[in-house]
Amino acid sequence: MGVRGLRRLLETRREVFRDVQLRGTRLVIDGSNLIVQLYYNSGLDQNCGGEYASFEDLIERFISALTICKVRAYVVLDGGSDPTDRKLETVTMRAEQLIQRAHEAADTGKSKGILPQMARMVFKQTLARLQVPVAQCFGEADQEVAALAVEWNCPVLSNDGDFFIFDLPAGFLPITHFRWKEVNGGPQSYIPCKSYTTSSFCNVFQIEPQLLPTFTALAGNDYVKLKTVNWTQFAPAGSETLGRLKGLLCWLRDFQKSEDAEEAALGLMGELDTKKRKEVQSGLFEGKKAYKLHQSCLKQFFEQEVPPPFQQESGLVPDWARLALTQTRLTPNILDVLRLQRMSLGIAVEPRDRPSVYVISRPIRQMMYGLLLGGGTSLQVTERDRVDSHLIYVPVRPAFSATSKRLRLSSLHEAEPFERLLVLMEALGVTEESLSLLPAQLKLPVAVTCFWLQMAQPPPDLTLLKALLLGMSMGVVTRPKAASQTGNHRGAKKPDVGVVYAFNQWQACLKDSVHLNQLLGFPLPDPEIARLYQGTTLHQLVDKMSTRGRLRGFLKSDRTSVDQYHRMLSAVQFYAHRAPACCWQESVLPPELEKLFLQDGDEEAETEVQSVIKVEDELRLVDRLSVRTRYRTKERRNRCNKLELARKEERRGMDLL
Repeated sequence: MGVRGLRRLLETRREVFRDVQLRGTRLVIDGSNLIVQLYYNSGLDQNCGGEYASFEDLIERFISALTICKVRAYVVLDGGSDPTDRKLETVTMRAEQLIQRAHEAADTGKSKGILPQMARMVFKQTLARLQVPVAQCFGEADQEVAALAVEWNCPVLSNDGDFFIFDLPAGFLPITHFRWKEVNGGPQSYIPCKSYTTSSFCNVFQIEPQLLPTFTALAGNDYVKLKTVNWTQFAPAGSETLGRLKGLLCWLRDFQKSEDAEEAALGLMGELDTKKRKEVQSGLFEGKKAYKLHQSCLKQFFEQEVPPPFQQESGLVPDWARLALTQTRLTPNILDVLRLQRMSLGIAVEPRDRPSVYVISRPIRQMMYGLLLGGGTSLQVTERDRVDSHLIYVPVRPAFSATSKRLRLSSLHEAEPFERLLVLMEALGVTEESLSLLPAQLKLPVAVTCFWLQMAQPPPDLTLLKALLLGMSMGVVTRPKAASQTGNHRGAKKPDVGVVYAFNQWQACLKDSVHLNQLLGFPLPDPEIARLYQGTTLHQLVDKMSTRGRLRGFLKSDRTSVDQYHRMLSAVQFYAHRAPACCWQESVLPPELEKLFLQDGDEEAETEVQSVIKVEDELRLVDRLSVRTRYRTKERRNRCNKLELARKEERRGMDLL
């Protein structure tokens, strides 16, 4: 946001910045901006669906650097859309540009600034695990970030140009100059960075401080665009570059009050009729109001966990949801559904000639809309999506199941756990029993995978499924090693666009399912995204499996991973007949993947793995025979949980069936 070109202008006048050593202070962080800056500046892959383990590692190292320097971070995130739609034109234009870049990324394999779908979720989950205080606003966070920093008299960290305009006594620290990787770890550790203040800006450019918001409005921001004034006519000679801003600043030197400057600016626009004059005055007023700070709504939340009041219609957002939103335990998209009956879907790397990856996950969102808007409602939710290279707006009706019809948003958090779980299972088209042998962390991702297999177009083949399940099995058992994923991927092979598209469809289903699970009060645990999906590794695995290449060099795990893999594949295979185009085979690992989990020459380990596979195959046969007694169901689970006992039974020649 902010004024176009202002950052470049300030970089030409470095005296507006002051070198500082940051340590022993609070720091309010613009979280939405930090997510983008950390991911884009890291060299992590953007086109294979996300390097989430590496991103998690990067976030941890960033927070560790602050902790070493005794800097107490408070992260503030953007929330729902502005209900006044003052920035709708700008937001729409940027979404259209993002679609074009996403298509270019799919065509060329080059990074075009597309943030992977689950990066924000990884950021929130990592901060929660590290116990970093985080708050999510009900709207745009800039004013809340600035107001909190003023009350605490501490600096702000961001790269958003709006913070060049807010009057922050303790300064604004641009991420561009925040050298957090240079912390040495000594007793007096500090982060070298540059600090900016509006007083420094006004001194350098010789304008009155009270004119700074007027400068922003006249220069043109998201609220007002005064294209009729040629400000370059006031610029000094030789100011071809950025002459518009330089000319405006020179012109403002003659004024003491913002009202006088605005009246003079109206005069420069020539003859204006009454209606047009009022429109311009209203735009100037709104443009300045965006930088007028109020008392912080988040201070009480950070100190006492009291959520801010909801300013719009009373009762629209229940108290339990208001707290969960501020705690980041709910997606802010639900505010757009409640206030505007609107949903802006994300932009993923995908070819222009295929439908949006979010089409197949629409039934999940429809169930969420039903819970939010209530049973029997005639309302529709307008989804902003894409067709080809164009933004479209699709009216979508809420959906209800027999269970969800009985639930109400105001008391949803008090509903019986089995009812909330049943709604989630109904949305994904699976049963709780089919997931019963899986660890809790894998139940939702596997349920999503079953849904994806039934809905994806074109249907995913077995290689994609097995690669996805292998990646999940290894990530859940042991935390992925992020170091091997970091770095620049310029020399990497261009991703297969079909594989990119299929995995992005799966991520769209997972994201919407996580949001529904959150709204239902977590009937299943939130999956740890950083352990589920490693983009480039999965693409390499698919390539190796398709060409029968050697796998040992980049994937290793243990027998527990084999066990997890077979449990997931068994659960997914229960729904295989509903996915018509999948080429289903016997659910065993290919020979080269079996060896992947073993060390050379380890005959005992190989015998044990074969035993695991045999036990799992026999247990699946038991399932197919539909043994209905509780005794046999319990016995089957015990065997899965006590594989060593099962192997002894095999050696004694016992018939497991």
